[in-house]
Amino acid sequence: MTDPLTHLDEQGDARMVDIGGKPLTRRRAVAEGFVRCSPELLERIERDDLEKGSVFQIARIAGIQAAKRTDQLIPLCHPLPLDSVEVDLKIEGGRVAIRAAASTTWKTGVEMEALAAVAGAALTVIDMGKAVDKAMVIEGVRLIEKTGGKSGTYRAEPAS
Repeated sequence: MTDPLTHLDEQGDARMVDIGGKPLTRRRAVAEGFVRCSPELLERIERDDLEKGSVFQIARIAGIQAAKRTDQLIPLCHPLPLDSVEVDLKIEGGRVAIRAAASTTWKTGVEMEALAAVAGAALTVIDMGKAVDKAMVIEGVRLIEKTGGKSGTYRAEPAS
């Protein structure tokens, strides 16, 4: 028999999961995503000459801020005391590659925080580059690794 869905009450209504009795454990999650851009925008990002400033610096800060505010973006997420959020951006394969890692010592995981960091950084790349390229696309946002907690370790298969 499978475990009951923890985000539903006896009537099938959505609820926040009670984590009060869970132990504190060290947890970490890593996510990735990409922003497909025009060659012209990628060149301008590399030269760091967009009018709005340094795309990578500002997108990194936006990603960290998104991770810190995940509970305000996703209705049933618990607010977490984050130990660390790292957001790295680089140009790779004709697109901006974003990788974010979030960690905490808490009662619930940080997968949503890592994913929110990637999404926030990706949206910032689009905001900063839209004057040059209105056809940008966010793609491949996914969890690539998770450690800690009751379910243990997860590692995604390499993207194809």
